[in-house]
Amino acid sequence: MDSKGPVSEFILEHFRHFNAAVIVDAAKAYEQQIENGGKMMITLAGAMSTAELGKSLAEMIRRDKVHIITTTGANLEEDVFNLVAHSHYRRIPHYRDLSPEEEHELLKHHFNRVTDTCIPEEEAMRRIEKHLVEQWVSAFEKDERKFPHQYFFDLLLNGTLEEYYEINPKDSWLLAAAEKGLPIIVPGWEDSTCGNFFAAHCIEGSIQPGIVKSGIEYMMFLADWYKGNSGKGIGFFQIGGGIAGDFPICVVPMLHQDLGLENIPVWSYFCQISDSTTSYGSYSGAVPNEKITWGKLAEQTPKFIIESDATIVAPLLFALLLGW
Repeated sequence: MDSKGPVSEFILEHFRHFNAAVIVDAAKAYEQQIENGGKMMITLAGAMSTAELGKSLAEMIRRDKVHIITTTGANLEEDVFNLVAHSHYRRIPHYRDLSPEEEHELLKHHFNRVTDTCIPEEEAMRRIEKHLVEQWVSAFEKDERKFPHQYFFDLLLNGTLEEYYEINPKDSWLLAAAEKGLPIIVPGWEDSTCGNFFAAHCIEGSIQPGIVKSGIEYMMFLADWYKGNSGKGIGFFQIGGGIAGDFPICVVPMLHQDLGLENIPVWSYFCQISDSTTSYGSYSGAVPNEKITWGKLAEQTPKFIIESDATIVAPLLFALLLGW
């Protein structure tokens, strides 16, 4: 963080206490992790792609400050939805005041609401469905099997969608990841719009489920990747909670306890941005020290919890890391 732009200067001058101070502390430890030759995983929960986190995350990827991403199926596809249909989105600032009748009107006009932002079904979801189906059918005919994200990578890299681009492609984090060949983990992909598309086509019989590799195979891939890349430590930067964080963090105790492997380091850094307050039985609200008891973190692991809105905090922390 030697070169500092106006955003970084502002943060360093004013973010001195409480959650604000943790942003600075977490960013400095993140940078130290990278400078020491370690790697960093970022996990994406919620609707961070629809929040257009790609505007900062894509540059983090291009500058080698991210080495692997675990994401929900929703964030995987919604980055592409925004890429090809941005002008058709509808923002509703007064979303808290909508009546059930007004919500139904949005449904009738094929707008799916995510807080204050409505995703247009025809221009976003259906626009890429036909192209994904072509890839799935081709894989079925060739008896090929791929991970969910690989079908998206192929779609982005073969130029099929370029005619539909409605934002600067530099703001697509998935395109940046595809161009870098970044490892992506998508646990529970079937819990997504495109996962539903896939299930429907399997039910119709045009394809078979086996052409998409499973979550177990993702965990097997992650185990191999972790073993091969943990020599100088792998950090864990978690945005939100849920399966995007729960799934990958478990790879370490699996390697230790279930496979009986030795000399595998635990995660060397941990930070979570979450609005889930500490509570009884909530994993998303668990304090980092609880993870020590599960063999995921060590006593000395740098640990940070930023209890705030990730749509505000993540871009600021990334800006600090990028020197903006």
